[in-house]
Formats: sequence, C-alpha cells, structure tokens
Amino acid sequence: MPRLQGIASVFEGVGIAFDAIRSNKVRAGLTILGVAVGVFVVVGMSAAVHGINASVARDLESAGPTSFYVYRVPISLGEACDGTDDTCPWRRNPPLTIDEAAAIGRLESVEAVTAHVGTNASFKYHDRLLRSTGLDAYTPNWTDVDGGDIYPGRSFTYAEHQTAAHVVIVNEKMATQLFNDSDPLDKTIDVNGVPFTVIGVYHYTASFLGKPGSSTSGDAPMAIVPLETARRDLSASLHWLDLTVKPRSTASQAEAIDDVTALLRARRGIRPATANTFAVVTSDRLLEVYNGFFGVFFLVMVALSGVGLMVGGVGVVAIMMISVTERTREIGVRKALGATRRIILWQFLVEAATLTSIGAVAGLVAGGILAALIDHFTPIPASIPAGAVVAALAASAVTGILFGMMPAARAARLDPVEALRYE
Repeated sequence: MPRLQGIASVFEGVGIAFDAIRSNKVRAGLTILGVAVGVFVVVGMSAAVHGINASVARDLESAGPTSFYVYRVPISLGEACDGTDDTCPWRRNPPLTIDEAAAIGRLESVEAVTAHVGTNASFKYHDRLLRSTGLDAYTPNWTDVDGGDIYPGRSFTYAEHQTAAHVVIVNEKMATQLFNDSDPLDKTIDVNGVPFTVIGVYHYTASFLGKPGSSTSGDAPMAIVPLETARRDLSASLHWLDLTVKPRSTASQAEAIDDVTALLRARRGIRPATANTFAVVTSDRLLEVYNGFFGVFFLVMVALSGVGLMVGGVGVVAIMMISVTERTREIGVRKALGATRRIILWQFLVEAATLTSIGAVAGLVAGGILAALIDHFTPIPASIPAGAVVAALAASAVTGILFGMMPAARAARLDPVEALRYE
C-alpha cells in the first residue's frame, strides 16, 4: 500500500505540474526554455565532441595501429613559449631530412617510412580556379602508410619522384570542383601556374580535423604531388618535413621507436645527456592532445549550459512560490484531512522536477536534431552518447529538486489553520 500511494502521489504531482503550466504559460514557458537551452548545449556539444573524437581516432588508426610520427618539434597543449631557449628549446631543432627518412627505412624493425610536407597552392582548370588550397607532398611509398585509396588512376612512381615529374593526384572534392562529372584522368591543370597532369583520384573518409600530417582539415579539396617536384618547382620548403613510420609486424611499436630514436641521435651526434632534437609522437599522444583541446572546449560548453539550468532553476523557484501562494487553502484542506509535511513536500518536489524534465526532453529533441544535421552536412560523425542523455535528464531532475526545495518546504511548513483562513 505505501508503494501504491507513492506512485499515486507521483502521478498526482505530474498532473498538478501540467495544470500549473496551463495556468501560468509564460512563467512555465520561460522555466522550460531555460532548462531546454542548458540541456540542448550539453547534448549538442557532447554529440559533436563524441563524433570528433571518433573521427580523430579513425584518422590516427588509418596508418596502422602501431605507426608513429617523427616531427621536428614536439606537440603540446597549453605550454607557453616566449621565444627563449628555456621555455622552447625545440625552436633550434634542425629540420628532418630525406636522408634521415631513407636511413630509417633501412632499419630491421621498420616496414615503411614516408616523408611529407604540407603547403597551399592555387589550382586552375580552364576558367575554374581554387585559391590557397591544400597541397601535400610525399615520397613514393606514401601509400604503404596511408589509409586512403586511389581510383581511378594510380600513385606516382619512384622514377617520377626522382625526376620531379609534373604529376598530381586530386581528391574527390577537388575533382568535383575542377572537372564536375567529367573524367579527371590525364587532364592538365595549373598548380601555381605550372602545368601538371592528373594521374589519379584520391579517396579518403574525411574527418573534422583531417589525417595527421595533412595540410588539409576535414572535407576540403586537396592534391598530392611528389615531394621532389614540390621542392623543385612549387617552392615547397622542407623546413617542416615530417615522417610517418610503420613498424614491421614482427616488431613492436616500442622496439621501432627505440631503433628510430637511436638512429637519429647517432646521425645527429647527440650526446647521452642531451635531449632529442626531434620528437617521436605516437597515435595515443596525438589523441591525448586532441582530447585535451576539445576537453577545454567542452568544459566551456558545460559552463554555458549551467547558466541555462540556473535560469531554469530560478524560474522553478518563481513559479513554485506562486503555486504555493495560489494553493494555500488547498494545502490547508489536505493537511486537515491528514496529509503530512512529507507528503506535501514530496508533491511539490515532483511538480518542480516535472517542469524541468519537460525542459530536458525538449532540449534532448533539439540536441538530437542538431546532431543529425551535423552528421549529415559535415564530416563529423556526430552521435549522442548514452551518458549525455542520462546526464542531461539527471541534471534537469536535480535542478528541479534543488530549486524546488525552498517553495516545497514553505508549503510543507504551512499551518493548516492559517492556511484554511487564507483568502
């Protein structure tokens, strides 16, 4: 019986909450809107961040789960650099070289290594012009450590790289923008005014940030040329050359990293007590940096959503205080008929939680629509994690209970005699 009475009181509180909404549409609407905005921000941003993290993880895995990267300088998040050797000693690191990449490729623990440099260029075909568009330059074996495909067409050969041949591979986006629906193979385009022949179309599942090392982020037009061609004829600087290293299946990532580190230190004459003049970065470290960046972004969004919930909570206090005042005689009658303080308190808390829960549902629906739009119109595979739904509903219910406690306690403390006399 007590359990049935509790369920009945919940339904009664929900019904009274809907009656309060109908009788105080403006106040209730503002309360629901405040909570809905807070939940919408949490859900929408959770979907976006969840999708970005999944997309970045996919990009990092595209070169293989054990592949790692060698950069001239380390990657970091939030570390200040004022231009001095104390705060940024890496600024004097010498650039990586093609010879170092070739030496790494001869290691027993390494299956493949590719050198890369990213820049921008203009691309023109007849009257169609793409300005400041991503251009990636690789050594010939780049397909051995890349997660994309080339069809139709092919990649450039070792001979084309060595002779700085004017051949280019375009991605789907660039092919569409330059050639519409026509076949791009064997067509001649101008890259920074230099004629190049299209030899292939590159297919890669684009993400919000793009794959590591690429000069292009997300679903944007880009092209790939031989590294030697970019150096000789497109004025590409090798100052920020980076390497992607793929270990053999018989060697662990740690073994390959140790071998690469020892090789580079030996070639550069680095003494045992001296720090590396290069940076070896694993996929886990890249993912950690990305997560750190978006974690800060997400915290800002949570703070903004907290403001929305605060607005909703203030609305709950206002509408519930008015509700207590308007129903003073009703509370007196119920107490005269035997209702305890606990029952009155429970009824008003259920009513407050119902108001905020309606706002939470509205925010979840709006957030779901936003996630679907992001997923459909952007490269971000946005999806709402189950944890975000639970957190949003729990936060709204807690907001209702916390902010509804004061008016509910006031109702529970009313003297039944004085309440019955209230006009």
